[in-house]
Amino acid sequence: MSISHQSSDKPVQVFPCLTAVSPEEWRESGPFIRRFKAKSRIFHRDDAAAYGMFLLSGTARITVIGENGSESVINLLTAGEICSLLVLSGLSGREYPGELTAETEAEVLFVRKSSFMRWVQEYESIRATVFGGLLDGMLRMVERTQQRQTLPLDNRLAGALLRMTAGEAPTVRITHQELAEEVGSVREVVTRALARFQRKGWIETSRGTVRILQRKLLEEEFGDLVTEESGASC
Repeated sequence: MSISHQSSDKPVQVFPCLTAVSPEEWRESGPFIRRFKAKSRIFHRDDAAAYGMFLLSGTARITVIGENGSESVINLLTAGEICSLLVLSGLSGREYPGELTAETEAEVLFVRKSSFMRWVQEYESIRATVFGGLLDGMLRMVERTQQRQTLPLDNRLAGALLRMTAGEAPTVRITHQELAEEVGSVREVVTRALARFQRKGWIETSRGTVRILQRKLLEEEFGDLVTEESGASC
C-alpha cells in the first residue's frame, strides 16, 4: 500500500522508499515538516530519543563535540538522505552522539522514533536508503580529506561556497574563520582568497556573509567539485 494523503506528497517525491509505508502506519507516525534557516540546529541528542528525521531539501552537517570541547564534522547530508548515525545509535541502544545543523536553508520531515526504527527494520527499501547513505557519507568524507591534502585552496573554497548556496539562494551566512575551518586553512589565507574572488566579480562579501554573483563562472572555473559531493536518494 502506498501513502496517499496530500500532505505526504513531497516526502514521497524526495524519498520514494516511503511508499512501502501503509497509510495507517504513516498516520501513526505523527509526521510533521519543519523549515530551518541556515546555521540553525535541526536535531540534537534530546530530539533523537523522540523522533526520526528525513532531509527533504537543503544540506546539513552532523557534528560531534569532543571531550576538549572541539567540534568535528563527521558527515554531510543532502536532500534525500537520512541520518545514518541516528539509526546506528537507535539499533545499538546508545544515545545519539552528535548534532545536526542546517548548512543551507533546509526542510525536514520528522516522525515518531518508534515508527522510524520499525520501518528501518521491516522495509528493505528504507533500510537500503539508510545504509546506502552511510556508505556514501563515509566515501564523501574520505574524498573531502583527500581534497584538503591535494586540491589548491581556491578549488576547495569555491567548492564549499557552491555547496552551501544555490541559484535561488546565492547568499550564505558564514564568517571567514568558519570558512577556513571548512576548507582546512586559516582565516588570513581564506580572506585573501575571497578578496581575489571578489576582484574577479564572482562573489561579494560583507560582514558574516558571502554572496555568489557569478555561479556559472565559478562552476566552469573549478569543475565538478560540487556535483561529485552530492548524495544519492532512495
